[in-house]
Amino acid sequence: MKLSCIIPAFKDPYVVPTINSLLQNSELGEEMEVIVVLDGFWPDFELANDPRVVYVHLGANRGMRGAINAGVSIARGKYILRSDQHCAFAKGYDSVLVGDLERKCRNNDWIMTCTRYFLDPDKWEIMDLPPVNFEKLVIQGGAKFSGRPWRERDEELKDVPIAETMAMQGSMWIMPKEWWEKVIVELQTEGYGQMYQDSHEMIFKTWKAGGKMVLNKNTWFAHKHRDFVQGRHEGTPENPSIRDESGLYALKVWGEYYENEVKPKWKI
Repeated sequence: MKLSCIIPAFKDPYVVPTINSLLQNSELGEEMEVIVVLDGFWPDFELANDPRVVYVHLGANRGMRGAINAGVSIARGKYILRSDQHCAFAKGYDSVLVGDLERKCRNNDWIMTCTRYFLDPDKWEIMDLPPVNFEKLVIQGGAKFSGRPWRERDEELKDVPIAETMAMQGSMWIMPKEWWEKVIVELQTEGYGQMYQDSHEMIFKTWKAGGKMVLNKNTWFAHKHRDFVQGRHEGTPENPSIRDESGLYALKVWGEYYENEVKPKWKI
């Protein structure tokens, strides 16, 4: 098995077209599986039926981090890809991402994302908005780590298809499962809660271990635009204060490392 695609799912009917997009645009065939983690709910909509899809039902809601951990624990692929439950993918996304990792990631120590477009999920179409490529890691309002579009780096590396970046949204990433098991181990819930700062936790762990966060512009995915809100489908019924606590906890754990090592390295 080359690739396991993991979707943490909570009451969002867009998970069905997301699964279909992963399946229909795959070029790996039987070497790819999709693991859908139903996070403490039974859907009231019809799920996709395909032998490449595995459904895991969690008896109680664990939230996004717990659902991702559960999916990774049964993944059979050499590489693991995480997708939000409302994403569309380019044709051949999987062969491009896996192929580039196999050719270029010699030490199995990368987390990779790709060009991100904005999705109109009702029409299931890419919106006419500029895509996001490189992102700069910043501290937003003294309260949390956040990624921001990095237009200067976009221009500097406009002709470079694969290069290091500082941040990602977290809605889609791929890495060798070996790296997860060695460095990430699991997404921590203590302090962070179940929902937020997951991409930053993984990036900091990766940097500390000598790995890289990489952008691949050879393919793309599209994530639901924030204008399309249909209730709270964020993966857990936690209240908004958890977001603030998670951000402050991440700053407590990683703030000194960011200021003393990350910013000087990136000259920001």
